[in-house]
Amino acid sequence: MTKKLKIVSIAAEVAPFSKTGGLADVAKSLPKALKRLGHDIIAITPLYGQTIDPKAHNLKLIYENVEVYLNQTDKVQVNYWQGYLMKDLPVYFIENKKYFSVKKELYGSTRENVRFLIFDVAALKLISLLKYQADIIHCHDWHTGLIPYFLKTDFKDSDSLRKAKTVFTIHNLAFQFGHNWWAVPAEKKDYGKHRLPQITDPDIENINFAKRAIQNADIINTVSEQYREEIMTPKFGQDLHQILKNRQDKLFGIVNGIDYSTYNPQNDPGLFKNYDYNKIGNKKLNKEHLQKLLKLRVDPELPVITLTSRVTFQKGFELILEILEPLLRLDIELIFMGDGDKQYINVIKKSVKRYPKKIIWLPFAENKNLETLLYAGSDIFLLPSHHEPCGINQLIAMRYGCIPIVRRVGGLMDTVTNYNPRTNRGNGFNFFSFNPYSLYATIIRALENYRFQANWHKLIVRVMQESNSWEIPARKYITLYRRAIKNNG
Repeated sequence: MTKKLKIVSIAAEVAPFSKTGGLADVAKSLPKALKRLGHDIIAITPLYGQTIDPKAHNLKLIYENVEVYLNQTDKVQVNYWQGYLMKDLPVYFIENKKYFSVKKELYGSTRENVRFLIFDVAALKLISLLKYQADIIHCHDWHTGLIPYFLKTDFKDSDSLRKAKTVFTIHNLAFQFGHNWWAVPAEKKDYGKHRLPQITDPDIENINFAKRAIQNADIINTVSEQYREEIMTPKFGQDLHQILKNRQDKLFGIVNGIDYSTYNPQNDPGLFKNYDYNKIGNKKLNKEHLQKLLKLRVDPELPVITLTSRVTFQKGFELILEILEPLLRLDIELIFMGDGDKQYINVIKKSVKRYPKKIIWLPFAENKNLETLLYAGSDIFLLPSHHEPCGINQLIAMRYGCIPIVRRVGGLMDTVTNYNPRTNRGNGFNFFSFNPYSLYATIIRALENYRFQANWHKLIVRVMQESNSWEIPARKYITLYRRAIKNNG
């Protein structure tokens, strides 16, 4: 019988308690999947005072006014709270009002590095207080990047931590510490070798958490196999490609999953009519409902294209806006849902005024309860990203039978293959070159295929039958954890 592992999952956000993006979904769903596989796991995250209500989430204060030493002179006081992600899966919250309760937004402080240095040390202190003999400490993204470094330095003699191995997951390499890495002058760059400055020293804000994690973690992984290859190149490596290449024997790619209990068209309360791949006729009823709700032309034959993502350059909006006018001359309806770059949103709003029956823009914050209805009521999902470590929205869209159009990059390349009507293979439409002509041609190709409804029906059924749940990725993570233990045991 294989040994049950003791795992600590540490992340800056964990849904449903705090969320700005896909990281929170991963930090919620992966621990639950690992627990279902029979492993012992706990999660740790900050308590954002203006976002997380301890009473609403039934949190219990377990340690109060604990002194945490950050170095020989700096110390802070923190409180520790406990809640649950699911039965027997505790999630612990680190509270420090000065650093995590001043702003409503989760991020954006001028002292972002100090905040997450405190979080990292306090998380390690908590593991010691709990006497939790961890086999693996799984660190998610830059916010947790000093943990592998501390385990090799300040905490190397800790009784409860000395056997723990670290896995560092890169969710998006563009984010390496609390500020833009490219804005740091060459003479101020952190090479990861010297000891950390005191928290009052302005140089603390130039410490590169991600770099130190890559240098010190026992295993590094990222959220798709293609992105693993990309980040070892100058184009996608965000100035860290060389150190990643140096450690490529410790670098792996695992595509994210989605939580099938959260995203399930059979019982999703956000839908007008529930359905599965045996009853996709009900998908048309969701489409009709969506068209009425958004005051679009109600027409079951009219292709509805939806895009749900942050409105940024990364997500391909530069390309979309270049072809928006010719797109709106086609017999289609377009729905955008997302917040982000005001420059892009203003262009979309102008088009909404000109074509109110053809294009809709919905801010995400006020309309997030409509997200799954958009997938259920739309025919095509659009995500032509410039770069995309994994992408979760295309997986959710496919779960609801919404056929993706994506660019062949990162996790989009790993999850969406070109549909070929002759062989009836493939699950969507993709293109390679980051230019508006390639995107437009791919949309036209998808619309041409949409005209043949019998084939399109088969495509929907096949896409909905695909498995993109967390079970397979969770098993792959267990294999990584065991590799970390074996290679460094």
